[in-house]
Amino acid sequence: MNKAKQIDKFINFLDKSGVCELLNEYDKTVNNAKNLGGRPSYNLYDMLALVLYNFAFHKGSLRDIEEKCRSDLNSIYIMQNDYPTHTTISSFINKYIVPNCDKIFSIITKRIYETLNLDMDNIYIDGSKFEANANKYKFVWKPVKFHFNLSGKIRELLNKHNLSKDVPQNENIQSAIVAKKIVEFYNLYKDIDFKSKENKHIKKDYDSLLGYLSKSLEYEEKERICGPNRKSYYKTDKDATAMCLKDDYYSGLGSNMHAAYNVQIGVINGLISMYLVSQSRTDINDFIPLLDKYYLYYNEYPAKACADSGYGSLENYEYLEKHEIRNFVKYFTWQGNVSGTNPSTYIYNKNDNTITCLNGNTGSLINNISRRPKYSNSNFFKIEGCLNCPFSAYCKRYMNKKDDNFKIFEVRPKLQSYIQEAEQNLLSVEGIELRVNRSIQVEGAFGIIKQDLSYTRFRRRSLKKVSAEFMLVCLGFNIKKLFKYFNNESQPKYWKAPKNIEPEKFKKPSAKRLSNKVSKKKNKSINQKAKDNYKY
Repeated sequence: MNKAKQIDKFINFLDKSGVCELLNEYDKTVNNAKNLGGRPSYNLYDMLALVLYNFAFHKGSLRDIEEKCRSDLNSIYIMQNDYPTHTTISSFINKYIVPNCDKIFSIITKRIYETLNLDMDNIYIDGSKFEANANKYKFVWKPVKFHFNLSGKIRELLNKHNLSKDVPQNENIQSAIVAKKIVEFYNLYKDIDFKSKENKHIKKDYDSLLGYLSKSLEYEEKERICGPNRKSYYKTDKDATAMCLKDDYYSGLGSNMHAAYNVQIGVINGLISMYLVSQSRTDINDFIPLLDKYYLYYNEYPAKACADSGYGSLENYEYLEKHEIRNFVKYFTWQGNVSGTNPSTYIYNKNDNTITCLNGNTGSLINNISRRPKYSNSNFFKIEGCLNCPFSAYCKRYMNKKDDNFKIFEVRPKLQSYIQEAEQNLLSVEGIELRVNRSIQVEGAFGIIKQDLSYTRFRRRSLKKVSAEFMLVCLGFNIKKLFKYFNNESQPKYWKAPKNIEPEKFKKPSAKRLSNKVSKKKNKSINQKAKDNYKY
């Protein structure tokens, strides 16, 4: 098909999606429906089409879009021979796209699914880290320990002068309290001469208290910027967090901290249906916010959710059950069970509230035990007959008393039930199909973005602008597939499980292999200790 006809179809697609009405209403709200005079602005719809087209087929940087308006026939055709500068394009993105990025994404993406006649049943979730636009070593750590030590010094000084009334004893002393105590300190000694030698120590304590106030204000400002869920930020982009990236171009894998954001995407039928940019250093806490965001803009939950073991937690499993989403999320020990090299040491039997160990022995619930549980809502189960068990070395590898003829397991029954439900789903024929498609679709999407488009580093700063930028990247990914549909190319056919395939089973663990693995690890640890203790 002629490229101009494809562009016409794309512009017509945007008109029918309703995104133009969204921009028009927002423009009226921003400008208060007043004619402010001056030069006429660029057409909002043409600018949106220009930005989306360039994020789909070109780099998407402001300078690159400006250059394409002069050299690329398709961009020239979209803008109707107008030539906006990079500052104009930047102003349009900041003014119209950044405040409405989620609405723009959901409106256009939903229209793409309708146009391509695709369902939105199975969502595949994965995450990756993208480097922020910040300098390498200009980071600040959350001063938790420093603030605690400072409060101890303040408390000690105030006790010395009998000013410790209304001062918290077990938590950090806030700057407002320190300022109040400085006033009380001054009123207490205002009639004495600070310059005399006998009062020199009082003047010194007063100056120290002023210095403590300055430090308290500094620490509180750093803690405010970090927030409750972060431990670091960068001076050049205060929303970025210190993280280890997979690809470290300085000195190897994960050896340096970088300013970065954690990015989550949910892929359905090869299209990115939802995205999330967060400051979290792990994926496990972003699973629920991503699905909440999905529901907010699509008014429904997907039927099934498939994700890797980085998302397997009690909270996430409970969320899936609450919203009736079928659980195909791997748990942390999934890979060890698949290979048989690090299998789970027991199975929880929900029917009779017992556990079964690797050797087939049954463990019953015990109540009278002085051992303190590590987790809430956990129970202790006791299995006897360990001395004659071939798996004893593996099961007791972390225990000090290996000669006991029993072992006590701490079990979280609710979590274990969810894990075994997920395991049963993942090993089924349907689960095999979903697992294969997860690796194809969601990891393939990140592969295209990072490798084919060479997009590994954000260009903008602050969480809000970075989110809008990544939204444009995801929308460009989807629009590129839409253009293939305009070109009458067939839709991608993802892997379907053959009819004769059978459900998968875990490899049966070998007691001899597991025992040898434990002994090798033990010998390695002993040799390492010997090297550490060797004196030259």
